Amino acid sequence: MILVIHMDVRQLRYFVSIVDYGSLGKAAEKLYVAQPSLSQQMARLEAELGVTLLLRSNHGVTPTAQGDALYRHARVVLRQMEQLKQEVTKGAGAESGTVAVGLPTTMASVLAVPLFERIQDSYPGIRLQFFESMSGYLNELLANGRLDLAILFRESDTPGITALPVLDETLYLAGEPGGISPRASTCPLARLAGVKLVAPGASNGLRLLIERTFASEKVELNVVADIDSLPALLLIAHSGRACTILPSSAIAQWNEALLPRMRKIVEPIIKRPASICWPNDAPMNSATVAVRETLIQLIAEHIERDSWQGVTMRKARADVKAR
Repeated sequence: MILVIHMDVRQLRYFVSIVDYGSLGKAAEKLYVAQPSLSQQMARLEAELGVTLLLRSNHGVTPTAQGDALYRHARVVLRQMEQLKQEVTKGAGAESGTVAVGLPTTMASVLAVPLFERIQDSYPGIRLQFFESMSGYLNELLANGRLDLAILFRESDTPGITALPVLDETLYLAGEPGGISPRASTCPLARLAGVKLVAPGASNGLRLLIERTFASEKVELNVVADIDSLPALLLIAHSGRACTILPSSAIAQWNEALLPRMRKIVEPIIKRPASICWPNDAPMNSATVAVRETLIQLIAEHIERDSWQGVTMRKARADVKAR
């Protein structure tokens, strides 16, 4: 940390921008700095630390292991400086600054736009950054300091990350497995024995939950393709060539003409927990707290209006709610 304190804050800001954009050229454009000057600043930073921070290739710029470590600390320093400026100039109660939020692909269509609108209306000083991806990648971004908040499919803390459980999400069968009445709104899991399914890849949390459930119920699982694309999963289910298993949030903004039939899986019902998570290596600033609480409010409102099918609210843990 002594080295970080002696660094030029401008260098830290430049370095964080380069990692965020994955490109010296894009970072220079966003920072309104000439690219040669930006490269020179990074060379000075690497010389001062005596390590290589960035790997340059034809595909862009990526941080080394040492660069990842500096990135995490640099974001904390810049966030603290932003908070200091905010409290000195506007008072401790004024929420402002950038908050990076990661949303799973299935939930982004439900929460992203309402969160943007609510924050714009209630906290105009906050600038949101949205990252939409599979939960596993969001976990990496959170662990690496790229995100301030993320919704992840877990219900407990892990080293370096605090989890606030907020909801449980029921899973549905999308598509026609055969042998079920067209009018049926549910599908027993046993009816899916040997049925052709497409699902996210083997490392995906949803896939792992599906595999564990089928195995524990001794039902034959027949995944014919690994597909890490939500639109592709839905289109295949609509085509009738295979079914898939997803939460209802996956179809929130989907074209009704291309919508596969959705049935709640029963005997047993399959649920997965979701938590709002954040890194615990630094105190949470007021802007991040405001975004976290707004997310919780929006989820509760969706559930109260019954506009988010198959979702139940969790009682917030008192030990993390107040942080």
